[in-house]
Amino acid sequence: MKIVRFVSKKRGILYGVYDERRPGTAESIEGDPWNTANSGDREERIEQLLAPVAPVNILALGVNYRKHGDEIALSVPVEPILFLKATSSVTGPDHSILLPAAGPDQVDYEAELAVVIGKTAKNISPAEAPEYIFGYTCANDVSARDWQFERQKDQWARGKSFDTFCPLGPWIVTKDEIENPDDLAIRAVLNGKTLQESRTSEMIFDVRTIVSRLSRSMTLHPGTVILTGTPEGVGFGRRPPVFLKPGDEIRVEIEKIGILSNRVIAES
Repeated sequence: MKIVRFVSKKRGILYGVYDERRPGTAESIEGDPWNTANSGDREERIEQLLAPVAPVNILALGVNYRKHGDEIALSVPVEPILFLKATSSVTGPDHSILLPAAGPDQVDYEAELAVVIGKTAKNISPAEAPEYIFGYTCANDVSARDWQFERQKDQWARGKSFDTFCPLGPWIVTKDEIENPDDLAIRAVLNGKTLQESRTSEMIFDVRTIVSRLSRSMTLHPGTVILTGTPEGVGFGRRPPVFLKPGDEIRVEIEKIGILSNRVIAES
């Protein structure tokens, strides 16, 4: 099942079950999307897709692929490296990524598998984790490298939280449709050229472990989004570096989920 969040011309912002037989439409969900029993038979026209979830929290992992750690000279962690992204950084599929007017000048892409929590979790085991997962979506952990490493002295949150720096979408694929989230092809494609290409099987901490470990630090409420880290091939790690510029199109593609595409423009 694919869950979308969208603008209806008549009813405003809604959640719905995407109808692949009738592209551009969804069966609306009354109430929260975690209880799909609330979906009815009311078909709504999608005027615009939004990020498929309005997160209550965005938890993100750093250095969760060994080769990515190698390319940026960071060692393999023994515990998931956690940072937060502001919920105001969320944007949706086909929305623009804004290069901030105040800087930065080194804006990078990061293709990531995102986990969406559907049930309150606290101190759960890895074996219990799937019970608390609602589904999965594509994410781009857009990152201002000059702010991340220099201007903020390795405090990552600000450089990763500018408006539009967390594209999500195009929908949430519910967990019943993804048998093994730890073996999905993932790539980032910039202007038609593949710059990141890996599989989630290369992650240091798998999905169950990530959800379990984070639940030991904080309560994971329904609507929490967890970004599971990015593979090698980011712009910052290339020689010469490749940073996003106005006019670029950046796509995140994940097997069994779909394609998240965004254009890059300069903030006025």
